[in-house]
Amino acid sequence: MAEAAPLLGVVVVSYGDPGLLERHVLQHDLSALPAVVVVVDNLSTARARRDAEELCRRRGLEFVPLPSNEGFGAGANAGAARALELGCSVLLFLNPDAALDAATAAALRDDVLAHPRRMVSPQVVHPDGRRWFSGAELSLRNGWTRRTGVLAGPELHPWLTGACLAVHRDLWRELGGFDGSYFLYWEDVDLSVRCVRLGGELAVRQDLTVVHAVGGTQDGGGKSPLYGRYNCRNRLLFARKNLSRRRRLRWLLVAPAYAGEVALRGGLRRLLGRRRVVAAVLSGTLAGALVVLDPRNPGDRGWSTTARAR
Repeated sequence: MAEAAPLLGVVVVSYGDPGLLERHVLQHDLSALPAVVVVVDNLSTARARRDAEELCRRRGLEFVPLPSNEGFGAGANAGAARALELGCSVLLFLNPDAALDAATAAALRDDVLAHPRRMVSPQVVHPDGRRWFSGAELSLRNGWTRRTGVLAGPELHPWLTGACLAVHRDLWRELGGFDGSYFLYWEDVDLSVRCVRLGGELAVRQDLTVVHAVGGTQDGGGKSPLYGRYNCRNRLLFARKNLSRRRRLRWLLVAPAYAGEVALRGGLRRLLGRRRVVAAVLSGTLAGALVVLDPRNPGDRGWSTTARAR
């Protein structure tokens, strides 16, 4: 008798309407891999909590309710802990507005099993086929992030998206999971650089594709006030945790320009009618600046610019 394939744990962090799960994640049956789907519900309303629990009961999913909205990183960590309790060898984090078929899930699992010190993402596309993620880089000089090949300069660090990310349980435990202090955005950048710092690798499988209805978890295609605030704040939080004081201050000096760029990601015409977005990027930048300048929290984890990526 052939040995059963290692169990895959698909971890989905949900907030609000669980209908996203049915329209996207549950398009494909992953149970034959074998796989277990763990749904972590960040509390929004009592009704959404009941609907999420009922959906999980009806579809045979593991349900992990959190007492409050603890953000993506903490939610993902809670889901991973449950998947590991169930004996999963590979963790696969997936957004609730993303659709992953069984063949792609199996290929990601097999890649991680063959290379247990490698984190892997597929190519991620919009429903119309346009590319959303096929690799990304962070400039250590100024803190800008772009898709691979756009930025120039010697100090570029690759990172993988948390929208669909596979990792071996042993590497996950060594990394200690996502840093929950980010709440939302940049925790995948942080995890990527910590992986490389520990001697791990990052890989993007261009031959594998996941469809992501970008912004399905937020109103306005992801360019909401929430997006603006945490993107600006967490860029500087990342600097505090990972960079030298000199680099932090350099990132802080260009923070206003970065905030303007984030605000304009939804388009100038749309921005003119949304003062809340402007207020959010400003408040997020201020919050991040206070983190950078706080003398009580040195935050240095150490840094190496040597990155191994494939």
